[in-house]
Amino acid sequence: MNSATPKAQRPASEHARSEKRRNRIIESIRSRQGPVSGAELAKRLRVSRQCLVQDIAILRAAGEEIVATPRGYRLPDSASDTHRAVLACRHSPERTEEELQILVDHGVKVLDVIVEHPLYGELRGSLAIESRADLQDFLKRVKATHAALLSSLTGGVHLHTVEASRPEMISRARARLRERGILLK
Repeated sequence: MNSATPKAQRPASEHARSEKRRNRIIESIRSRQGPVSGAELAKRLRVSRQCLVQDIAILRAAGEEIVATPRGYRLPDSASDTHRAVLACRHSPERTEEELQILVDHGVKVLDVIVEHPLYGELRGSLAIESRADLQDFLKRVKATHAALLSSLTGGVHLHTVEASRPEMISRARARLRERGILLK
């Protein structure tokens, strides 16, 4: 059957298979400690990457909070003992590694990067960087893809949502970023 066929005209068995597959996606993501890659999910479910992306969109529309990170899909952290903050930063692309290394070296997880675009409003990219290894993986992807950082759209100004197990970890990272001239406020 053609994917353009309206849902109401599809056989009930196809709808049931789709629902079962989407339930397996949620179970797979829920059962993992870290993110699960889209390629791995697609292979496990024997569907195309495009089909998986569509299933994820349908699950999100149904209220599932699925987070897409550079390393794969995960569910939001539900740890209530974590502390969050939003840091306003400004620096050149050459200082990205320094900024992120300061954060992870202080035990701070960098959840995302946010910029305010004049046309589109808020643009957010998931990072999920919590170690030097994660940081090096991110930097390798930047180099391999030649992709521009979101902060390049705003003259280096950007926000990071960060998380740590203790508030003083964020405070110490914030102080170090301020010392290095990276923190805006």
